[in-house]
Amino acid sequence: MSDKRTDYISWDEYFMAVAKLAAKRSKDPNSQVGCCIVSEDNKILSIGYNGFPRGCSDDAFPWAREDDDPLKTKYIYVTHSELNAILNYRGGSLEGAKLYVSLFPCNECAKAIIQSGIRKVIYDNDKYDKTPSVIASKMMFQAAGVAFQRYTPTGRVLEIEV
Repeated sequence: MSDKRTDYISWDEYFMAVAKLAAKRSKDPNSQVGCCIVSEDNKILSIGYNGFPRGCSDDAFPWAREDDDPLKTKYIYVTHSELNAILNYRGGSLEGAKLYVSLFPCNECAKAIIQSGIRKVIYDNDKYDKTPSVIASKMMFQAAGVAFQRYTPTGRVLEIEV
């Protein structure tokens, strides 16, 4: 009998890698964000990435970050990865689930996370930590008892040939 492999990836590496892989589906030229929602017993429940709602053509709506006319920017049209993952879930309750995401959630996604019953957020990047949106997210998470922690990268490179 041989010994089992010891170089397998951890659950956190696995789920963050899935979130980052989902981000690769985003057509946003500036920010690609992915999300993976996981049950308490480490089963993937749902995945999402940032993009336009179903039926809204990626060619017909703007991807611009700035314009004097807000209707010509992406911000009022794009659905964030976290909300997409929550809305994509078809299995009932997300109560007690964990959410892995490549970018810390905005205040609107934080509301959806809290309301859906997700209890923990593991995030990779917090580049907007000083913005009112993220400050509000953290305040709401703390008030609602939703734990959040930064993902600790292992430095391991995962390659997949497709």
